[in-house]
Amino acid sequence: MRLGIGSAFIVAVGAWLLPYGLDSYAIHVVNVMLVFALLAVGLGLCMGVGGQVNLAQIAFFGVGAYATAILTTHSGFGFWVSAVLAVLATAATGLLVGTPALRVQSHYLGIVTLGLALAFTNWVTNAQIAGGAEGISNIPVPTIPGVDLSSEYLYYYLILIVFAFMLVFGLFVVRTALGRRMRAMRDDALAAGALGADVPVLRMTAFLLASVYGGVGGVLYAGLIRYVAPESFSIANMFLLLGMVIIGGRQSLIGCVAGAIGLYLVRELLVDHPTFAQIGYGSVVVLVVVFAPTGLAGLPPRLRHWIAHRRGRVGSEAARLGEFQPYSPVERADGSEADILVVDGVSKQFRGLKALDDVSLSVPSGQIRGIVGPNGSGKTTLFNVISGLYRPDAGRVRFAGDDVTNRPPYRLSRAGMSRTFQNLRLFGDLTVRENVLVALDRTRTVSSWRYLLAPLSIVRRDRDLRRRADEVLDRYGLTAFAGLPPKSLPYGTQRRVEIARAVACRPSLLLLDEPAAGLNGDEVRKLGEMVRSIRDTGITVVIIEHNMGLVMNLCERITVLASGRVIAEGTPASVAATPAVIEAYLGDSMDVPSEVNP
Repeated sequence: MRLGIGSAFIVAVGAWLLPYGLDSYAIHVVNVMLVFALLAVGLGLCMGVGGQVNLAQIAFFGVGAYATAILTTHSGFGFWVSAVLAVLATAATGLLVGTPALRVQSHYLGIVTLGLALAFTNWVTNAQIAGGAEGISNIPVPTIPGVDLSSEYLYYYLILIVFAFMLVFGLFVVRTALGRRMRAMRDDALAAGALGADVPVLRMTAFLLASVYGGVGGVLYAGLIRYVAPESFSIANMFLLLGMVIIGGRQSLIGCVAGAIGLYLVRELLVDHPTFAQIGYGSVVVLVVVFAPTGLAGLPPRLRHWIAHRRGRVGSEAARLGEFQPYSPVERADGSEADILVVDGVSKQFRGLKALDDVSLSVPSGQIRGIVGPNGSGKTTLFNVISGLYRPDAGRVRFAGDDVTNRPPYRLSRAGMSRTFQNLRLFGDLTVRENVLVALDRTRTVSSWRYLLAPLSIVRRDRDLRRRADEVLDRYGLTAFAGLPPKSLPYGTQRRVEIARAVACRPSLLLLDEPAAGLNGDEVRKLGEMVRSIRDTGITVVIIEHNMGLVMNLCERITVLASGRVIAEGTPASVAATPAVIEAYLGDSMDVPSEVNP
């Protein structure tokens, strides 16, 4: 759900003029509704954009409100000083709450964050400094010279301006590099890490963003109500907030706002019938999850797709795959024949099954190395150990002269290692262009402070990344699919997108895991040409493949695995003639091609 500039202007004018048509009770309802909309945006950033289950948003809200109340009434600080300290306290709480996300995910993370929210409610109910069950009253009114914020009509404009700024900032994050990495992490954390996204820091960033929005909401709420009590931060309100995000569409911040406004208005209409309201909330959430999992925000795209389908103009079917444009070969520098990858005595066991047993191999720089073997021989496990997805039980891995054993995937990616996967791991809810943009972006998440202090540098860098992404798409013949989600494309095209994305990382070592699987003869031929051209740029390629015609024609040397051990290594011709290989994998009828023409 996106608003154009004209629509946004109309909404802004309408919001600015809104108080002129409301009575005192209605303006109070609108003020509280905007606070909940702000909380929903923060929850949407964490859960919808970042993919982190967060049931502690109401606790962040409470920390902001209670910190403001305690600092103003007990410590004698002014409101705005207290507000800043309260937001900082909430951010620290967000980092604390986000710590479990480094180890647990899915419903386990939901249970942990819900437990933390319950712990907060229990603390404020019983702590003397928090006023116990009676809460804290007499919170001073925020002061702005010449503006009487004790009037809820004028306070509305304070909330509106803060809300508008926070919403625009959230949209800015979502549509630039940080938001793309968070969405990639949401879709597939493993693939995002393999492309250089520092997933642990991204998870903490998601909770940090949610906590800041919760803290700001708490500050505004404390200044509005001038009284805080435990019932405002109950688990019932947490699930009301969760319902707002789910109904509106958790992957769209505008959808989160729409869900918050709509559900809060329904809540006000049913305020005299709380039992029916709770049943209604639950029923609507269930219906949305079952029949419209993307919420209200997902309805317009689904409607456009339905209309296009009815008219016979579906984008992925109308677009045509272009030709791959080969890279210009580069001359190798002296000494480039040194081994770029060395695997030394690596073993890996899974509950008694020895997937790798003392595997050793070395790959010189600039070579195309094939790794073959029957199903279950340990090929993909070897790739997973090399790329940091698995920790070996024994042995070492050296890459570009450094010991990288047990180094996390995102650090290996930043060091120059890239890979594809046996089963496609494209980011299905991102467009083809955004998939490539994630790979091109090599910035660290810790540098996200620029979003606050240097936003123009973020805009300039994003513009440069988009230009480079378009160049990659043009080279791989994918320009026509740039704005489409990969899951809507034919399988062979998706394979090409994954290779383009892996090469966009500018690796020195490229690991291809069965790239020819599911391709027809012409696609396999083009794949061979593509891999050779990639190698000619100086990138070393290691390829796992069952298509022996491709392997024999493409690879300079082949390593054969069987039952987790290396049983042969050498040129294609010598490997094909090895009795152990024939017995284990190739078969007596295997013919070795005499020409190197895939």
